[in-house]
Amino acid sequence: MSTTFPRVRPSLTRAAACLSLYREFVMATRLPAVERRRQLLDVALDVFAARGFYGTSMDELAETAGVTKPVFYKHFGSKRLLYLELLDDVGHRLIDEITKVTAAAEGPRQQVEVGFEAYFRFIAKNENAFRLLFGGAPRRGGSVDHDLTEAGRQVEDAIAEAIAPLIDAPIDPDHRRLLAQGIVGLAEATGRFWLAEGRDKVDPVTLGRWVSNLAWAGLRSVHA
Repeated sequence: MSTTFPRVRPSLTRAAACLSLYREFVMATRLPAVERRRQLLDVALDVFAARGFYGTSMDELAETAGVTKPVFYKHFGSKRLLYLELLDDVGHRLIDEITKVTAAAEGPRQQVEVGFEAYFRFIAKNENAFRLLFGGAPRRGGSVDHDLTEAGRQVEDAIAEAIAPLIDAPIDPDHRRLLAQGIVGLAEATGRFWLAEGRDKVDPVTLGRWVSNLAWAGLRSVHA
């Protein structure tokens, strides 16, 4: 006597096959935690630079990154913590570029020149990073977000602290830090205008040389 087994409906077979393929795809595209975090920061940078802190939602960030919201929350905890980490990340990437080239320079004059060149090369390649750092204080309903503004100021201070030792003059630490802030302001204002008006007229290396000539002319006359 033969045994008759129930037939599996084709629709269920196809669904099971699709589910299996989907699981294989997820496993194949799952990134290590460090790489995933880097990917999420890069995506967040582009979205925040385009829409601002308050114009960006976690739903939009997750959709753009191709992940679920819980993935973002797992890595950063909240949108605010993500933004703060992004400010710190971008700021230290810029500082690393500047300190790397200035450490290899032959003397103070060369340090000023290669430092400015590195700065403008960085913002040429990372325009969104520049806009995040120097795009102005996040606002909501006309009110400035003081916590995020303070975080941005601390990053600018860190850049100035990295520049201050490069000022070769017999001056006290407070004087040196103040001049370093002025150099940061010079680079920021020039970079803002260059991105808006002159990017197609001068390359970042030439611009770095021009601005370094201006800065060096002033630094040579610095005294207590």
